[in-house]
Amino acid sequence: MSYTPTFLFLLPLSFWHLFLVMFFGFMVIKIIRHFLIANTNKAKLPPGPKPWPIVGNLPEMLANKPATRWIHKVMEELNTEIACIRLGNVHVIPVTCPIIALEFIRKHDAAFASRPISMSTNIISKGFLTTAVTPFGEQWKKMKKILVNELFSPHKHQWLANKRNEEADNLMFYVYNKCKIADDDDGLVNVRIVARHYCCNLMRKLVFNIRYFEEGRNDGGPGFEEVEYVDAIFTLLRYVFAFCVSDYMPLLRGLDIDGHEKKVKDAMSIVNKYNDPIIERRIEKWKDGSKTSAADAEDLLDILISLKDANNKPLLTSEEIKAQTLELVLGGVDNPSYAAEFAIAEMINQPDLLLRATEELDNVVGKERLLQESDIPNLNYVKACAREAFRLHPITIFNPPHVAMDNIKVGNYMIPKGSHVLLSKQGLGRNPKIWNEPYKFKPERHLKNDGSMVVLAEPDLKFISFSTGRRGCPGIVLGTTMTVMLLGRLLHGFHWSGPPNVSTIDLLKYSNGDRYLGGPLVAIAKPRLAVELYHP
Repeated sequence: MSYTPTFLFLLPLSFWHLFLVMFFGFMVIKIIRHFLIANTNKAKLPPGPKPWPIVGNLPEMLANKPATRWIHKVMEELNTEIACIRLGNVHVIPVTCPIIALEFIRKHDAAFASRPISMSTNIISKGFLTTAVTPFGEQWKKMKKILVNELFSPHKHQWLANKRNEEADNLMFYVYNKCKIADDDDGLVNVRIVARHYCCNLMRKLVFNIRYFEEGRNDGGPGFEEVEYVDAIFTLLRYVFAFCVSDYMPLLRGLDIDGHEKKVKDAMSIVNKYNDPIIERRIEKWKDGSKTSAADAEDLLDILISLKDANNKPLLTSEEIKAQTLELVLGGVDNPSYAAEFAIAEMINQPDLLLRATEELDNVVGKERLLQESDIPNLNYVKACAREAFRLHPITIFNPPHVAMDNIKVGNYMIPKGSHVLLSKQGLGRNPKIWNEPYKFKPERHLKNDGSMVVLAEPDLKFISFSTGRRGCPGIVLGTTMTVMLLGRLLHGFHWSGPPNVSTIDLLKYSNGDRYLGGPLVAIAKPRLAVELYHP
C-alpha cells in the first residue's frame, strides 16, 4: 500500500503544472542529448552507391558484368579504398588498402573469422563439412585442427616428399616429350595444361596415391579421365565464391538465374565419379583389416580415415572424408599453376628476367642434376618472380569472403554484423600508394638489401599469396614448395620463347575480366639439360 503525505495535496495546482513541465522537459533534453551523443560516436558505413529498396545494388551488378570489375570501378569513382555495396540485404565491403585489410585480419581477426553461406560452397563442401569454406563453428574448428596437426605438419610434409619428387620428375618428362621439335608445331607447349596437370597430379598423389585414374599416357601426360577431372576441378574453382544473385536474394534460390548452380552440380558429378569409388574402397580396407595402423598409411586419405575419437571410433564420417579430400585438391592446384604460367609469360616478354632466373638456377643447381626441394631456400630470384606473379596477376580478384560476426568499427567505419568483407587481391597488389610502377612485372622489388631469404607469404597484406589469420591457409609450406618447384623446374629445364609471329604476349587480356588469361600461354620450349635428366 502506497503512502502519500497529506500536505502534498494542499499545494496549489499551478505547482503540479510547473513540476510536470519541468520533469518532461528534463526527460526530453536527456533523450535528445543521448541521441546526439550516440550519433556523434556512431561510425558511418563506408562510402558506396545508393542502394535500391530490397534489391540493393543488384541491378547495377547484373548490368555491369563482371561484378569484380564493376566493384573496382565504383571504388575508383568514389576515390575510396574501402566501400559498402549492398547486394540484397547483404553489405559487401571491398578493401584495397593494406592498412585497413590488416585491421580486419589482425586486429579484429576473431570477429571476421566466418564465411558466408552460398549455393556453390554448400554443394562443394557437402553441406559445410570442410575447412576453407565452412562458416565459423565447431565443424570448422574440428576440421581446421585436423589439417594443421595431422595433414600439414612438418613431419607429414617430409613424409610425402617422395611423392612430390615423382611428380616433379614426371613434369620434366612430359614437357620434354611435348617440346621435342616437330615439323608441325615447332616445339610449342601449352603451359597452362602442363602447369594444371602437374598440380592436379601432385595433389592426387598426395591425397589418393595415384597419378592416373586409368592408364594415362606414355609421354607422361594426362589421359581422357585426367583431362575431364581437371576441367571439372577448375570449373568448381571458378564458381566457388562467384557473385551469384540467389546468395543475396534467398527467395530466388533454385531458379538458377545465373546458371551457376547447374555448372557446379555438373562439375561435382564428374569429380565424385572419380573420387568416391577410391574413397569408398579405401574405407572398406580399413574396415576389413587390410589396413590397421598408422604404419599402413600411404597418403592423406589414409590419415583421414584412420583418425579416431576419444572412444576409438572413426573421427570422420565418409561424407566428411569425401568433402575434405576434394577441398584439399581444390586448395592446392590453382595458385601454383597460375603463378607459374603468368611468371613465364612475363619473363618471355622481358628476356633479361628469364636470363637472370636461369643464371641463378645454374649457379645453385648446376646443369648436371635437376632442381630439388632442398635448393628452394637459395633461389631468391626465382621466388621473387613467383611473388611478383602473385602480386600482379592473382588467380582470383578477391580473397574468399570474411563474414562479420558482430557490429565492428574498422577504419572509422561501422561494419554491420553479417557483412561480407572482400580483400581485393588485385586492388592490394596494384595499389599505386604501395607499389611503384604497379603494372610492371619487376621481381627485383621483392629482393631484400641484406640478401635475406625471400618467402612467398606476405603477412603485411601488400598483396595476397596465401590467406592469413584464423582463416589462413594451413598449407603454406606445401603451396610454396609446389610453386617454386613448378616454376623452377620449367625455367631450369627449358629455354622459353614466344610463339611464332607473336612479338609480345598480352598479359592484361582476360577471358571474362574476372580470372585466367584470355587463352592459355602457348610458348616454344627447348631442352637445356642433358637428355638423361628428363627421364624419371
